[in-house]
Amino acid sequence: MQHIRNFCIIAHIDHGKSTLADRLLEYTNTVSKRDLQAQVLDDMDIERERGITIKSHAIQMNYELDGEKYILNLIDTPGHVDFSYEVSRSIAACEGALLIVDASQGIEAQTISNLFMALEHDLEIIPVLNKIDLPGAMPEEVKDEIVDLIGCDRDSILVASGKTGQGVHDILRAIVARVPAPKGDINAPLKALIFDSVFNSFRGIIAYYRVIDGKIKKGQHVKFMNGGSEYYADEVGILKMDLSPRNEVWAGDVGYIISGIKDAKEVKVGDTLTDKLQPAAVAIDGFEDVKPMVFAGIYPVDTEDFEELREAMGKLQLNDASIVFEPESSAALGFGFRCGFLGMLHLEIIQERLEREFNMTVITTVPNVSYVAYTTKGETVLVNNPTDLPPPEKIDYVEEPYIRASVITKSDFVGPIMTLCLDKRGMLTNQIYLTSDRVEMNFEMPLAEIVFDFYDRLKSISKGYASFDYSPLGYKESKLVKMDIMLNGKGVDALSAIIHRDNAQDLGRKICKKLRDLIPRQQFEIAIQAAVGAKIISRETLSAMRKDVTAKCYGGDISRKRKLLEKQKAGKKRMKSVGNVDIPQSAFMAVLKLNE
Repeated sequence: MQHIRNFCIIAHIDHGKSTLADRLLEYTNTVSKRDLQAQVLDDMDIERERGITIKSHAIQMNYELDGEKYILNLIDTPGHVDFSYEVSRSIAACEGALLIVDASQGIEAQTISNLFMALEHDLEIIPVLNKIDLPGAMPEEVKDEIVDLIGCDRDSILVASGKTGQGVHDILRAIVARVPAPKGDINAPLKALIFDSVFNSFRGIIAYYRVIDGKIKKGQHVKFMNGGSEYYADEVGILKMDLSPRNEVWAGDVGYIISGIKDAKEVKVGDTLTDKLQPAAVAIDGFEDVKPMVFAGIYPVDTEDFEELREAMGKLQLNDASIVFEPESSAALGFGFRCGFLGMLHLEIIQERLEREFNMTVITTVPNVSYVAYTTKGETVLVNNPTDLPPPEKIDYVEEPYIRASVITKSDFVGPIMTLCLDKRGMLTNQIYLTSDRVEMNFEMPLAEIVFDFYDRLKSISKGYASFDYSPLGYKESKLVKMDIMLNGKGVDALSAIIHRDNAQDLGRKICKKLRDLIPRQQFEIAIQAAVGAKIISRETLSAMRKDVTAKCYGGDISRKRKLLEKQKAGKKRMKSVGNVDIPQSAFMAVLKLNE
C-alpha cells in the first residue's frame, strides 16, 4: 500500500483537464504512442465535440521514481455541475487531487465548488497552473488567486502545459511526494466504495470500486449494502486502458467487478460492496439516491415510434442510471415519456444521444422542476408535471426547490448580472472581490428560474466571461399558480406551466404573442388564450385566411354581398368547430426563448 497513490483531477470546463490526463498517460507509458489520441479517456463523440467529460473514468498508471515502482490510480471526474454527486463519490475514493487552473482564465465557479468538496474529504490538494504556453497567460495574477483561495505556499504551485508537455514530470513527482498512501486494513472484512459503473452488452454491468479494507477475490460471494442485492464475482481486476483481470484486488487499490448484473438500478454510485459471509460492520458514509432535478416530456414525432422510443430509453438507462422515465400521454402530442434529468446539460445530452445512437427524432416539452403541494385536507402531493397540480381551491400552499448559486465574473458585468438574478427572483447573499477585477456573487434563487434561458442570458450579458455553479438548498413556500394555454377554448396540456403569480400576466402575454407568430394560419380564426384557473389573463387572435367571395359582384344591391359574406361566415363557424390546430415543434420550445 505504501506504493499506491489514488488521485483525481478537479477543474472547470475547458481548463485542460483531459489534455493533461493524456500527457500523464503518455509519460507513464500507459498508452502506446500508436494508440494515443486527444482526450483518450473520453469515449463518447459528444464528449470530444463539446470538450466536456460526461462520464467519469478511472485508469491505473505505473511510475518509477528513484528506483522505486509506484502505482498511480487516476480517477477522472466530470466537470459539469449536473454531475456533482458522481464527482463527490470519485473524490471520496481518493487521497489527493490535482487542482488545475487555466493560466489565462483564472479560477472559475465549478473549480471552487469541487475544491470545497475535496477539502471536506481531507484530500491533499496539488495546485497546477495549466496552459502556461498561451500568449494570454497571466501566471503571477492567477497564482495570487490560488494562494488567496487555498492558502498554500506560492512555491508549491506547479506550472505546466498539457499541450507541450512542460511540467508533467514535476506533476508526477509531486503526486508521489505529496499525496498520502491509502490507509486500510487488509485483514478486515471487505469494504469497497462503488464510484462508477458502465454497461457492456456482452458482460452486463461492470462496477468500478476503490477497496477501503480487506480484499476482493474472484468467485467471492459479495453484497451491495444499500441496494441489498447479492452476486458472485465472476471476474475482478484492475483498470488499465482495457480491463486487466486479477485473482485478488487488495485494500487501497482501484478495480472492477463483473458479476452478470443486468439492471443498472442495482448498482448505485456511492454504495458499499462487502462480503456476504463476513460483512463489514457499517457502510461507507455519503450514500444517497440520485434525485432528478429537472423534468421534461419526451415524445416521438410520429406516434407509431412509441415502442421504439421505449426501447431506446431502456438502453440509455443501462448506460446512465440517473435517468428516470415513466409513460404518459398528452392530448396534443400523443404517447410519450415523462423523464427526470440531473440538469439542463443532462437533458441536452440525452436528447442528442437519442438522435445519434438510436435515430429517434423526438419532441421535448418545456422543462420544469418538481414542486410539493400541500392541500387543505393536510395531504402532500409531489408535482413533477403541471397537470398533477391540484385545483386552486384545494391547495393550502405550494413549495418549490431553491438553489444556492455562485457566479464568478469580471467586475464590469456586476450590474447586468445582478439585474438578471433579481429578475429571476434571486436574492443576493454575498459578494466577494477575488482580485481587483474579479467578483464572486452568491445568490439564493428558485431552481425553476434557471431551468429556462438563464445560462444563455448570463453568458451573453457577460460576453462569455461569467462562470456559474449551483447546489440545492431545499424547498421554500412560494405563490405559485398553474398557467394553461388554450387554443379555441381547448387546453394544450403540453404547454401548461407552473409559474409565480406575480409573473403570470406578463409571461402569459409573451407566450400568446409568440404562439401567434409560430402557429400557421388556418381557414378559420384561432383564439390563443392564457388562463390561470377560470380567469383569462391574456388573449391573441390569429386571423383567418379569407377568400374574397364578393369579387364577382359588380354593383347591384348591397344585400347580394351581405348574403355571400353571411354564407362564408357560416362556413367558417362550421370549420372552427371541427377544425384541428396543428402546433409545430418550435412552439413547444418557444417558451424557453421568450426574451429573444
